[in-house]
Amino acid sequence: MDPPQSADAVTILLVEPNEGDARLFSESFEEAGIACDVHTVSDGEAALDFVYGRDEYADRPDPDLVLLDFHLPGISGADVLSELKSEPELRRIPVIVMTSSDAEEDIARSYDLHANAYVQKPVEPEEFVDLVSSFEEFWLTFVRLPSK
Repeated sequence: MDPPQSADAVTILLVEPNEGDARLFSESFEEAGIACDVHTVSDGEAALDFVYGRDEYADRPDPDLVLLDFHLPGISGADVLSELKSEPELRRIPVIVMTSSDAEEDIARSYDLHANAYVQKPVEPEEFVDLVSSFEEFWLTFVRLPSK
């Protein structure tokens, strides 16, 4: 379930096929007290529907940041990233690829497709809070995101 949107909150689209990891990320954002609205989808098709405002996502806010798992059912994370970075109205949205893979080819492909960062997902639940806190510190505090 997506949280209610607040005026000052950053909108984050979390594209995560693993329900447990999605829950850990959402809970970690809440625990860290970060002013953000996290919207979660579990596959590439839903991610594209969300960013384009199609179907059930017609009234969604535009995402300020996308956290994208590379290994998705159906449309792959690589294809989602390629689509986001090829569309002029979407390419400014920072995309952080987050996956369990440490394969060099996945890392290289992510950056070749213009990911803004590549992060290996934590293994331990408490590491999710640390990762989310680092997102807040860097992406939501120091980085200036484009105006909507």
